[in-house]
Amino acid sequence: MADAQRKPWFEINKRPALLKKDAGRLSLLDLSMLSYSDQRVGVFIDTQNMYYSARSIFGRKVNFNNIVKEAVGECKLIQAIAYVVRTKSEEEKPFIDALSNAGIKLREKELMEYLSGQKKADWDVGLTVDVIRMLDMLDVIVLVSGDGDFIYLSDYVQSRGRMMHVMSFRETTSSRLIEAADVYTNMSDQTKKFLIGPTRRGPMRPPRGGEILIEKE
Repeated sequence: MADAQRKPWFEINKRPALLKKDAGRLSLLDLSMLSYSDQRVGVFIDTQNMYYSARSIFGRKVNFNNIVKEAVGECKLIQAIAYVVRTKSEEEKPFIDALSNAGIKLREKELMEYLSGQKKADWDVGLTVDVIRMLDMLDVIVLVSGDGDFIYLSDYVQSRGRMMHVMSFRETTSSRLIEAADVYTNMSDQTKKFLIGPTRRGPMRPPRGGEILIEKE
């Protein structure tokens, strides 16, 4: 196992990840970061983006537990955080409980309702602040989101010599975010691993950044 542990984690796991070949970008990374057994990983999950992307593309639910397992591999998980939204009806409670039972830390926010009838809850700033706050204790930041607003966060993470790994469903992911990341995992390539439950209903429109969509049965 000694030889295996010296290999980069993205080779050992054989995950469908794209390692960027840009030498300039990779030169910002400390080569010791590529020691598989020493990787310290933080996983930051844009729950609304993932949930509604899976519904719009596949009509199914996301297996967040498997996302965290895949993101971490055999590295050291420092913390996995899911950013969720609570509504007055609390219809999302079983979903939130499932995240908590999987050992994922929850950051919760109440849904904002406007006079126009629009409903939104934006976690972009909160997630970004958490990444910056924890950066000194992490080697790899795994962002589970397709939101292009996180491009600047990716740039900052890399400027601090850390690796940025983005996981998402390619169909609802910003191309610029993929380009900005060091490693990208397209979860649409492994639906058996990252999705659960039967296909439910027809496609919904993809979510926009920071938006929460309330489903009507």
